[in-house]
Amino acid sequence: MITVTNNSQGGQPVSMENIRETKRICRRHGIPLFLDACRFAENAYFIKLREPGYADRAVKSIVQEMFLYADGATMSAKKDAIVNIGGFLAMNDDQLATKARNLLIVTEGFPTYGGLAGRDLEAIAIGLEEVLDEHYLQYRIRSIAYLGERLVQAGVPILQPPGGHAIYLNARKFLPHIPVDQYPGQSLAVELYRWAGIRSVEIGSVMFGKYDAAGKLIPARMELVRLAMPRRVYTQSHIDYVIEAIIEVFHNRDNLPGYRIVEEPPVLRHFTAKFEPIG
Repeated sequence: MITVTNNSQGGQPVSMENIRETKRICRRHGIPLFLDACRFAENAYFIKLREPGYADRAVKSIVQEMFLYADGATMSAKKDAIVNIGGFLAMNDDQLATKARNLLIVTEGFPTYGGLAGRDLEAIAIGLEEVLDEHYLQYRIRSIAYLGERLVQAGVPILQPPGGHAIYLNARKFLPHIPVDQYPGQSLAVELYRWAGIRSVEIGSVMFGKYDAAGKLIPARMELVRLAMPRRVYTQSHIDYVIEAIIEVFHNRDNLPGYRIVEEPPVLRHFTAKFEPIG
């Protein structure tokens, strides 16, 4: 599976060459290739901007080529289908699709609705068309870049270059006084919400950290906080507010505490774990 764009690596795009070569290797070994396609349009727009040979291609044409190399795709439609709920699974293997449909009936409902209202299905269909509007994609990606540029000018450490759907704050550099086993990303996410009502998400050792046999934390490779931008919601003034709030928190960063986990489930702890500040 290839995630386009790559969420856990800062929203960076995947080149067409990468997709094409991955498909070549998968075909040689009889392995189906799926796309995690929730941000397929943003990925295609980056290909248009950055990859040789695609500057004069329409985004829709680039998208069609991306999916040409895939045997199937998963889609969280809350991203590049611009809706508030839903998603889909697509594949070109008829036998596998039949198994999936039968399982769907047992778990969710008939393929004609799959657990969603008809209104939501129609919204997805429309959103998949509208997201290919290159004026929309230009505005969205430029807004993310603007947010990143302003933060860098203020000395705020972010993952660069900015991706298509989010800015990723480098929590390890933002809060160097907090050790990784006290979850600097979680501390920053808490403070952004407490101080300014900005809802973000930690992508670091809470999400990806593991424990060794002695129960000691094996930290994630990076400690990030993702600021994913809602689609067709934020205006210029909203983004300026986010910038000002983050800079204020940055100036007060030495006062932020670390956190410890007081309750966590056995899997996917970043969704429901409970924390308390240290000190």
